[in-house]
Amino acid sequence: MNKVMSRTAKPRPRHRPPTRRDSRRPGGAPPRMPSRPTAARPEAARTPPGAAARQPRPTDLFAERLLAVLSGQRPVHWMLRHTAGRAYDDLARLAERSPLSTLGPRPVVQDIGYYVPSEGALEVFARIAAGDRLRAMAFRLERGKDLRWRCTAVETGPS
Repeated sequence: MNKVMSRTAKPRPRHRPPTRRDSRRPGGAPPRMPSRPTAARPEAARTPPGAAARQPRPTDLFAERLLAVLSGQRPVHWMLRHTAGRAYDDLARLAERSPLSTLGPRPVVQDIGYYVPSEGALEVFARIAAGDRLRAMAFRLERGKDLRWRCTAVETGPS
């Protein structure tokens, strides 16, 4: 004897209307266009289509990530998958001292420069500003076989 378990249909919730199950349903309404341009959104101030799709450079991304860790805003393990070799250990030692943390304004990346020593490697420096104070940070990025950039060395200026 084979037993078959059957389930009864669950009652629909009574707080919303039943859903429509028609496959001929239209995709949606077309976007609304304003009848006239407003002063708050002039037509000339719109960004070109290619500008919105631009990806940030890896130097900018890593500078922001390293700053967040070295200033104490993020934990060190946040950079674990973005580092390779001894860089994570160096970063952990640096983060213990939190060399870029401040009591006043939050530190920000002021300027970034880089040098390309070989194909698939970048040596990057960043100037970190916190109020009137200016500090330095340097790191090396290498592109792996999976085409992802990873940080392989980190240094900060004297504290």
